[in-house]
Amino acid sequence: MKRIAEPHSPLNHIVLAGRKTCPQSLWRIAVRKLEQLDSVISVDELLIPRGNRFETLTGNRAGQYSIRINDQYRICFGWTGDGPEQVEITDYH
Repeated sequence: MKRIAEPHSPLNHIVLAGRKTCPQSLWRIAVRKLEQLDSVISVDELLIPRGNRFETLTGNRAGQYSIRINDQYRICFGWTGDGPEQVEITDYH
Protein backbone atom coordinates (compact mmCIF):
# COMPACT_ATOMS: atom_id res chain seq x y z
CA MET A 1 0.00 0.00 0.00
CA LYS A 2 1.05 3.59 -0.49
CA ARG A 3 0.60 6.67 1.65
CA ILE A 4 -2.85 8.26 2.01
CA ALA A 5 -1.57 11.61 0.73
CA GLU A 6 -1.09 10.21 -2.77
CA PRO A 7 -4.41 10.89 -4.53
CA HIS A 8 -4.47 7.68 -6.61
CA SER A 9 -3.02 5.37 -3.97
CA PRO A 10 -4.88 2.23 -2.91
CA LEU A 11 -4.89 3.51 0.66
CA ASN A 12 -6.63 6.74 -0.37
CA HIS A 13 -9.24 4.65 -2.20
CA ILE A 14 -9.86 2.64 1.00
CA VAL A 15 -10.36 5.84 2.99
CA LEU A 16 -12.85 7.20 0.45
CA ALA A 17 -14.76 3.90 0.26
CA GLY A 18 -14.71 3.56 4.05
CA ARG A 19 -16.41 6.91 4.46
CA LYS A 20 -19.57 5.32 3.06
CA THR A 21 -19.41 2.61 5.75
CA CYS A 22 -17.85 4.30 8.75
CA PRO A 23 -19.45 7.31 10.53
CA GLN A 24 -17.68 10.64 10.15
CA SER A 25 -16.93 10.73 13.88
CA LEU A 26 -14.60 7.73 13.38
CA TRP A 27 -12.78 8.84 10.20
CA ARG A 28 -9.78 10.25 12.05
CA ILE A 29 -9.31 7.00 13.97
CA ALA A 30 -9.78 4.95 10.79
CA VAL A 31 -7.14 6.97 8.93
CA ARG A 32 -4.71 6.61 11.85
CA LYS A 33 -5.21 2.83 11.89
CA LEU A 34 -4.80 2.63 8.09
CA GLU A 35 -1.57 4.62 8.33
CA GLN A 36 -0.36 2.23 11.02
CA LEU A 37 -1.26 -0.74 8.81
CA ASP A 38 0.61 0.90 5.93
CA SER A 39 3.75 1.38 8.02
CA VAL A 40 4.26 -2.06 9.57
CA ILE A 41 6.65 -4.60 8.09
CA SER A 42 5.24 -7.64 9.88
CA VAL A 43 1.63 -8.42 10.76
CA ASP A 44 2.83 -9.16 14.32
CA GLU A 45 3.58 -5.45 14.79
CA LEU A 46 -0.18 -4.86 14.92
CA LEU A 47 -0.41 -6.70 18.25
CA ILE A 48 0.75 -3.44 19.85
CA PRO A 49 -0.99 -1.25 20.87
CA ARG A 50 -3.49 -3.58 22.48
CA GLY A 51 -6.22 -1.11 21.48
CA ASN A 52 -5.93 -2.47 17.93
CA ARG A 53 -7.58 -5.65 19.18
CA PHE A 54 -5.78 -7.54 16.43
CA GLU A 55 -7.54 -10.77 15.43
CA THR A 56 -7.03 -13.65 13.04
CA LEU A 57 -10.40 -14.12 11.36
CA THR A 58 -12.19 -17.41 10.71
CA GLY A 59 -15.20 -18.63 8.76
CA ASN A 60 -15.83 -16.86 5.47
CA ARG A 61 -12.95 -14.49 6.29
CA ALA A 62 -10.41 -17.24 7.00
CA GLY A 63 -6.95 -16.10 5.93
CA GLN A 64 -7.68 -12.49 6.88
CA TYR A 65 -6.91 -10.37 9.91
CA SER A 66 -8.61 -7.39 11.51
CA ILE A 67 -7.88 -4.45 13.73
CA ARG A 68 -10.72 -2.54 15.30
CA ILE A 69 -11.64 1.08 14.82
CA ASN A 70 -14.20 0.70 17.63
CA ASP A 71 -16.55 -2.05 18.85
CA GLN A 72 -18.56 -1.99 15.62
CA TYR A 73 -16.13 -1.10 12.82
CA ARG A 74 -13.03 -2.99 11.76
CA ILE A 75 -10.32 -2.83 9.17
CA CYS A 76 -10.09 -6.29 7.60
CA PHE A 77 -7.15 -7.30 5.42
CA GLY A 78 -5.06 -10.13 4.05
CA TRP A 79 -1.29 -10.25 4.47
CA THR A 80 1.42 -11.21 1.97
CA GLY A 81 5.18 -10.86 1.95
CA ASP A 82 4.60 -7.43 0.40
CA GLY A 83 2.30 -6.28 3.20
CA PRO A 84 -1.46 -5.80 3.52
CA GLU A 85 -3.84 -6.57 0.67
CA GLN A 86 -7.60 -6.54 0.13
CA VAL A 87 -7.97 -3.90 2.83
CA GLU A 88 -11.49 -2.77 3.67
CA ILE A 89 -13.37 -0.96 6.41
CA THR A 90 -16.30 -3.09 7.52
CA ASP A 91 -19.32 -2.79 9.77
CA TYR A 92 -18.84 -6.04 11.64
CA HIS A 93 -22.28 -6.08 13.29
